[in-house]
Amino acid sequence: MQEGAAAQAVKAFDHKAANPKTADALVIFGVTGDLAHKMVFPALYAMAKRGNLSVPVVGVAGSKWTLAQLRERATDSIKQAGAIDDQVALDRLLAQLRYVGGDYNDPATFKALKQAIGKSARPAYYLAIPPALFGPVIKGLGAAGLVDQARVIVEKPFGRDLASARELNDVARSVFADDSIFRIDHYLGKEAIMNLLYFRFANSFLEPIWNRNYIASVQITLAEDFGVKGRGAFYESAGCLRDVIQNHLFQVVALLAMEPPAYQGFGGVHTEKVKVFQAMSPLGPDDMVRGQYIGYRSEPGVAQDSDVETFCALRLQINSWRWAGVPWYLRSGKCLATTAAEILVELKPPPQRLFDDAAPLGGRPNYVRFRLSPHSATAFAARVKRAGQNFIGDQREFYLQEGQKSDERPYERLLTDAMAGNGGLFTREDAVEAAWAVVGPVLTNCHPAIPYEQGSWGPQEADALIAPTSQWCNPDTDDGSPR
Repeated sequence: MQEGAAAQAVKAFDHKAANPKTADALVIFGVTGDLAHKMVFPALYAMAKRGNLSVPVVGVAGSKWTLAQLRERATDSIKQAGAIDDQVALDRLLAQLRYVGGDYNDPATFKALKQAIGKSARPAYYLAIPPALFGPVIKGLGAAGLVDQARVIVEKPFGRDLASARELNDVARSVFADDSIFRIDHYLGKEAIMNLLYFRFANSFLEPIWNRNYIASVQITLAEDFGVKGRGAFYESAGCLRDVIQNHLFQVVALLAMEPPAYQGFGGVHTEKVKVFQAMSPLGPDDMVRGQYIGYRSEPGVAQDSDVETFCALRLQINSWRWAGVPWYLRSGKCLATTAAEILVELKPPPQRLFDDAAPLGGRPNYVRFRLSPHSATAFAARVKRAGQNFIGDQREFYLQEGQKSDERPYERLLTDAMAGNGGLFTREDAVEAAWAVVGPVLTNCHPAIPYEQGSWGPQEADALIAPTSQWCNPDTDDGSPR
């Protein structure tokens, strides 16, 4: 490949490729909320330190705050996220802040917003607000004439089911162009998730075995050792299936299961991910185990008779040429034994057992393991003979990559991309709707949530879900070193 062609190839997959239509203002709806405090302000500070934020930042909320209060809130957020190590960048960020207080259903709020934006011609609107307000705010922006050359960034969840997702897509498309709608799933901004795409298609040795002929099962675990942290009211409206499985873990499945894109660029990646969702069988009640940690009903904002799941395990089937017959097991939950995210791809045993201690009788089969958090790692497990005359061995892990920490956090990466108009790490409309179609049947038709002890790995019924073909691999509670 000539140098010019090589440069074009890199640019095709470079989510930071320059865009002449970079947003010239960032408007944050819900700027006084928890999401802005925990994630957005630290991301803006990091962007300011890198020189990636030199436009007005307008905060909008229902609170009757002053600009001084907003600056205090931003400073407190950044301090709690870590030390302030660049006072110049912080001062520059605080100087760029503006504030508009008002009701999202009041046209006067959007009139005031128009004045605050001033001469900015290409604003980016970030909706860090409850999903019920997405529609009213988008319509308010349209009615106020604030959408010409603008783009909108919508926080998850994008809908509560297929019908509401379609309705929200219709509202968004009635005001914004398709390529101006950015649906955030912050999981896609994580370095370890981006590595899945790179690892699969940058290496030729994986492709021959990455199919139903050699893979026995795939399991994905996203565990948290903490509860809802005072967000009981939100969790009552979402639950684990909507909050984590339908978006975060489905995106991981798509990256693992997709076919090679037909061309370079994230458009091809999006197309292949949609095909994975479309090939998934809709879930039935017996494909899922729901759990609720003991003590959840005592959380503020939680109903005394709540049946909302804080744990969810499910069995997926992908009806494609590559994956037909391979079960995919997904689970996530709160108040589990540890906080970690891991993928285990179990390989089938050799067709003939030449050695008595070979898997599965001798333990877990060969596998590929991706540790996503708290430290990233990629490893193969293979059996190695012990020294001596007997043909006896042990299974060892061979590390291909040990944890690499990116100094760019997901929200910084995604907001920077959205400001630049780069949609590579965002979710497309047809992917959102196809994913909702898979989980739709069990949103209303499911078995009751089963109580489980805090600090456990969820209800034992989840073991029966996977038992016919495998057993759960619980992520280690150490730093992810070889095992």
